[in-house]
Amino acid sequence: MGPDTAAQLLITTGANPARLRTEASFAALCGAAPVPASSGKTNRHRLSRGGDRAANAALYRIALVRMARCRRTREFVARQTLAGRTKKEIIRLLKRAIAREVFRLLTSPVQVPEIADLRPTRQTKNITLTAAANHFGVWPAVISNIERGLRRDDAFADAYRQWLTAA
Repeated sequence: MGPDTAAQLLITTGANPARLRTEASFAALCGAAPVPASSGKTNRHRLSRGGDRAANAALYRIALVRMARCRRTREFVARQTLAGRTKKEIIRLLKRAIAREVFRLLTSPVQVPEIADLRPTRQTKNITLTAAANHFGVWPAVISNIERGLRRDDAFADAYRQWLTAA
């Protein structure tokens, strides 16, 4: 998913993702929860008209891109088409599955590597920001921002830590 759709889903979730206890509650919040729409002998579902319409549109955009680009999703669409589902029903299923994946991403804790050791290590070895920046071919402000936690680049921070340890 792109930054715009991710931002929209984050806005929908709000500042407290823990309030969403289940993936079903997140799907309902995004308007991607299935609602029974059966009559007579037919047994079908439709999407909820409630929920955040912008989040629902973000899920729709993700579903369309996956249908065009993702091999796994194209295989899923082919299987569902063979099973007799319409494109509208397949998109409904995809949106619910995407809401499930996004919920897991939003509620799983992320391990952030520690960076508090970088600046003291550099200073104890009397290495200037300019010398470190010249070694890596970046501006000194980049290294300063990483040391202070204003910028996050885990791969660069690991390489920088290894260089400082070896120096």
